[in-house]
Amino acid sequence: MANEKTIVFFPEAAFGPALNSVGIAQACRELGHRAVFVADVGMAGVFAEYGFAERLIPMSEPMPAEAMAKYWSDFINSHIPNFRKSPFEQIDNYVKECWEAIVETSVWAEKALPETLAAIGPDLICIDNVILFPAAKRHGVPWVRIVSCSENEIEDPDIPPHLSGCGEHDKACFARFRARFDAVIGPVHDRFNQFLASVGHEPYPRGQFFETSPWLNLLLYPEPVRFARRHPLDPARFQYLDGCVRELPPYEVPAFAANADGPLIYVSYGSLGAGDVDLLKRVIAALGKMPYRALVNVGDYLDAYDSVPPNVHIAAWFPQPAVIPKCDAVIHHGGNNSFTECLYFGKPALIMPYCWDGHDNATRVAETGHGLKLPRYDWQESDLAAALETLLTDHAMQARLAQTSAEMKAADGRHKAARLLDKLLTADA
Repeated sequence: MANEKTIVFFPEAAFGPALNSVGIAQACRELGHRAVFVADVGMAGVFAEYGFAERLIPMSEPMPAEAMAKYWSDFINSHIPNFRKSPFEQIDNYVKECWEAIVETSVWAEKALPETLAAIGPDLICIDNVILFPAAKRHGVPWVRIVSCSENEIEDPDIPPHLSGCGEHDKACFARFRARFDAVIGPVHDRFNQFLASVGHEPYPRGQFFETSPWLNLLLYPEPVRFARRHPLDPARFQYLDGCVRELPPYEVPAFAANADGPLIYVSYGSLGAGDVDLLKRVIAALGKMPYRALVNVGDYLDAYDSVPPNVHIAAWFPQPAVIPKCDAVIHHGGNNSFTECLYFGKPALIMPYCWDGHDNATRVAETGHGLKLPRYDWQESDLAAALETLLTDHAMQARLAQTSAEMKAADGRHKAARLLDKLLTADA
């Protein structure tokens, strides 16, 4: 097409941001633009499956392909004992080590990213990550920041700190978490600022690893769960997408040997959270005693499950945006895709968080009346049963979800994003 522009999408090496970018890229393709995905080598094939070109770059120390593909799952699995801890207690272990690894992705990407972008020749770069990649910023074309995680990734004094799981009005929790985060993450941040100086970039203030784009920032968080900010975000530069759901073929629910007419529950702790096999086995055993059907995502660990109740169907992967509409309730880890997709389709969620913004989303789903929060480990079968009963029978919650769903579908976030990007691309035409 004569007006075709090339848009680089550069999501972090996680399925949440990656698939959100796919949804936006699909809509950009409908407008006649070319989308190219730049990603960590461990994400090979993810974007090609949707018909997009991939340019893969190393974002960590070189290692065998199999080890590279399992890098983040191995990292998460090594921290399973820490997921029994509170968000505050995780700062000293999981959060610190996670930021150390994230900083290294930026350092390593700088080795190949300049040459990769030069070869692609993008007209626009969209980055969905929590850290700056200097080569993308200095490439010389407009760049857009996409925030797939909780909106508090862009902080404000009056909203809970990112990763904290604090309640909306618990200012003492805010202060305690911020102080500990700054103290523990300080050396990691110093390392990052040293790297920035080495490539000619100004240092960031303590605790900041990325900045907002001067052109456009896209946040997925839906309006009904948004926070009240002391400093409202300027709509000229910040736009909310009210969820962003990629297109998938319809899903056909399998036949169950038991509870054939029972409510359908979908369980997923994400591709990384599936490594906690003991927890998933415990959930499956509990659901096996309840009058429901259940679809359970067990990730790459299918062989670990040798006995499954007749009312449960397990699989290594489910096409989640096609599955959730068929379900009556969802149990998930609080990842932002799962969080926003449940809201988009109007399904009540029981969030059992273990890390990152799952803590924030679990607190938020409960305090806005769109679902419930349950500790990941400290629960009895009676607690799980009671929570599911509430999700399936709370008429006020279901009405609230139906309204939220209608608003999100009307907003049509991925096409809104594509129009905003198209406008940015043609601003000087």
